Amino acid sequence: MLARLACIAVTHAFTALRLIPMNDHDKDIEILALRHQLAVLQRRLGNQRPGFQAADRAFLATLLAPLPRAALRRLRLIVSPDTVLRWHRDFMNNRHVRLSRNPRAGRPRTVTSVRRLILRLAEENPTWGYRPIHGELTLLGIKLAPSTVWEILKAEGVDPATQRSNVTWATFLHSQAEAILAMDFIETVTLSGQRQYILAAIHHARRGVRVLGTTAHPTHAWVTQAIKNLVMDLEDAGRLAAIKFVIRDRDAKYPAAIAEILGQAGIRTVLTAVRTPRMNSIMERWVRSLRRELLDRALLWNEAHLRRALREYEQHYNHHRTHRTLQAAAPLHAVPEPLEPVQIERLGIRRRDRLGGVLHEYQHAS
Repeated sequence: MLARLACIAVTHAFTALRLIPMNDHDKDIEILALRHQLAVLQRRLGNQRPGFQAADRAFLATLLAPLPRAALRRLRLIVSPDTVLRWHRDFMNNRHVRLSRNPRAGRPRTVTSVRRLILRLAEENPTWGYRPIHGELTLLGIKLAPSTVWEILKAEGVDPATQRSNVTWATFLHSQAEAILAMDFIETVTLSGQRQYILAAIHHARRGVRVLGTTAHPTHAWVTQAIKNLVMDLEDAGRLAAIKFVIRDRDAKYPAAIAEILGQAGIRTVLTAVRTPRMNSIMERWVRSLRRELLDRALLWNEAHLRRALREYEQHYNHHRTHRTLQAAAPLHAVPEPLEPVQIERLGIRRRDRLGGVLHEYQHAS
């Protein structure tokens, strides 16, 4: 900016020298012509703001700031007199900062690699404040003041105090995904007009879904038996010990006894907050997929037909439907090895329909 400002100043200095031999009559004519050209440009700009650069603002502010407001208004500037005065204040403030800054004063700036390491430690260890981070740096042989760690974290928008030690809900879900099941009730209506309640559970890490049952009358006894069946199935599959949490909402259809049943199996029940579906977001996302891919597209006659459709959809979801979280794998089916070029040239694919064509699956023709 300083180079451009100097160029503008030199240019206008030569322009001022050109004005010296001119008489007042010639100057008045030139002023009127310039004013008319300015009016034409203002009409062309309309409501658009002129593109003043920093050097332009500094030059105009230095040139026009000594004039009184009345004189500035008579000049018919593109900008208002208040804008010119604000430019002058900003220019003087920046000039004062530049003159008062001493680059050699204070402590030297922390090495970039150390700053990155501090931010990495804070990101990978959300329970650490600036003191534990400073201690870890000391163990690594990096000599740094605790206040420096505090300042680096604060400058990057990371809270350096102990308030960060509270584990967020998202962090809990991510770190404990292998140990979390989520469940929910889904309501639907069959063509017979009967309202049906579907109880399903999903594993957070593998995204495997199990439909625990469907009924028109979700009594406490029915729900209790469904939870007992779930516990027995997990035990038979050898996965009961890995499950530590079950997330559900506060629906009145859940009896208080299921917390005791799950507790005896070493599973803790975690209740979501009222009207906070995001706390059970993975289950809510599956419910959305179920409605979009099955319930909203299939004509379900009665409860028996709904059960058969849910079994088909459960098989499709667990063994064939891909998931972005699983890198395009299905919950119970790994991604196969890539095909060889010869196989791709002789590609043969057949389609398998489920539920009368509601769901499509594609496989290699044998």
